[in-house]
Amino acid sequence: MLGANVMWGMMAPVAKMVMAAGVVAPLLMTDFRIFGAAILFWLTSLLLPREHVPAGDLLRLAGAGMLGIVFNQGCYVFGVGYTYPSEASIITTTMPIWVMILAALFLGEPVTWKKVTGILLGGSGAVLLVMGGHGASAEMSADNPVLGDMLVLTAQLSYALYLTLYKNFIRKYSLVTLMKWMFTFASVAILPFSLPTIVSTDWQALTAAETGGVAYVVLGGTFLAYIFVMIGQKALRPTLVGMYNYVQPIVATTIGIWMGLDVMTPVKAIAVAMIFGGVLLVNLSKAAHREKATPVDSDVSDEGRSR
Repeated sequence: MLGANVMWGMMAPVAKMVMAAGVVAPLLMTDFRIFGAAILFWLTSLLLPREHVPAGDLLRLAGAGMLGIVFNQGCYVFGVGYTYPSEASIITTTMPIWVMILAALFLGEPVTWKKVTGILLGGSGAVLLVMGGHGASAEMSADNPVLGDMLVLTAQLSYALYLTLYKNFIRKYSLVTLMKWMFTFASVAILPFSLPTIVSTDWQALTAAETGGVAYVVLGGTFLAYIFVMIGQKALRPTLVGMYNYVQPIVATTIGIWMGLDVMTPVKAIAVAMIFGGVLLVNLSKAAHREKATPVDSDVSDEGRSR
């Protein structure tokens, strides 16, 4: 989970650099991620033993693709376009809170004081880090902040639902089988909305640097990152998985400092310490220890284990 969120944190400035050139629109960047990952996972599956997925499970994978990919990525991209970047960044810090609540409701995951304290500590650090990196003069305009905020919030809720509702189901199949079907269904769902953008894009205007940026977004920020997420999601409880979301602003800030676009301040150093302290507390909670002591596939059928 740490590796996945580091790659997502690196993806933010890379994607912004690519889209700033004006050739690749936000929706087209989302298309690259979804279509590109679908192709890569299908190609990878050709090198592995074939797994049969019944029609009923395909429907469940379609739902997972909607929650974990389409609604999560689509609502976020459109939401950021309507609201202020700082507000969108702050709203993304609520995702671990939703995961904790939903995991308690649907999975019976206990809510411990360490877990609550860790989430609040990490969330406060993330908000402090975001606010410390945005000045009022640098804030962009927003066409419809309320709609944008609601869309970004929907993106966080959809991903929290995905982490919670599919926690046990994803253990039935290999991660490549899961990902190839999820991204395939996501591609089919987003294609009708993407066709006008795909047709109107001036593809010849793409430079080598922008092409390289897109390649990283597809290979690192999507293909490899989702592989890491699936491994982490199978091994950890949803609340702990969600906590690693707080790593992304640290990575983005670090890259900004390295590129000379940002500076390290005592406030940012405190924020980073708060985030890591929050993740550590959730890691040390009784629920996390209980997960380590429980066999990963204790609730999976013999047929699922044989796969």
